[in-house]
Amino acid sequence: MSDPNAAPLLQVSDLAIEFASPERTIRAVDGVSFSMANGSTLAVVGESGSGKSVTALSLARLLPSPPARVRSGKILFDGTDLLTLPETALRHYRGGKIAYVFQEPSTSLNPVFSVAFQLSEAMALHRHDLTDRRAAGLAALSEVGIRDPERCWKSYPHELSGGMQQRVMIAMALVCRPQLLVADEPTTALDVTIQAQILNLLRDIRSRFGMAILLITHNFGLVKGFADHVVVMFRGKIVEQGPTDSLLAAPRHPYTQALIACVPRLGESKKRLTTIDYDKLDALLSPS
Repeated sequence: MSDPNAAPLLQVSDLAIEFASPERTIRAVDGVSFSMANGSTLAVVGESGSGKSVTALSLARLLPSPPARVRSGKILFDGTDLLTLPETALRHYRGGKIAYVFQEPSTSLNPVFSVAFQLSEAMALHRHDLTDRRAAGLAALSEVGIRDPERCWKSYPHELSGGMQQRVMIAMALVCRPQLLVADEPTTALDVTIQAQILNLLRDIRSRFGMAILLITHNFGLVKGFADHVVVMFRGKIVEQGPTDSLLAAPRHPYTQALIACVPRLGESKKRLTTIDYDKLDALLSPS
């Protein structure tokens, strides 16, 4: 468990990000602030277009600039403002201290290189202490629940299932021993059974290795039992945040209430799923 009195591992303050084009400028993230402790788990929840993935990518400055530009804010990681670092210094953080797992493993893995090559490349960049990369790679594949790590080590991405590919992506992050793992919709492309396996794996990794996990998701159904705290984003802003159990039990913001109401529940006999009435929501959120 994380120490509540310790300094935050990650502290994002008043972050604003814009995307500029000759026609117009769009503010995708607007005044976002949150923090995470070592070993904690935070879920950022919102619909597509809410700004959650842009926020996640900005942590290691992975957004292409242009068109993206940071208009204001700080991203402090272990006390260092990542927004002020030169590109050469930032490479130490990307993959090494902050690792990412994305929602489409088939597009994240390079199809022309074997798992062995891609795992070894990650270790060459961030684990200079390793003398036997093959042994470390096989151990990482085993740690993420791959039953035949030898065969997987020699395989190419197209020879693996979607669930196996995602486990390889997690192994690539794990082998570098990051302090923060950013999981951006890591189960979206997988079936329900594999989704549960991947979430259980991430939960187990947090327990065994003590790394913090930032989960990006649109699904409140994944949050309960996984995250310590929740941040809810709507139209680039944080509209509500707090401890998971408290927020789910008594959501205060109309958008949070609407999102939770959209989660289907077993045993309910409703003929139609609940949807969000944006006209009503806009009326509630408009200043009087």
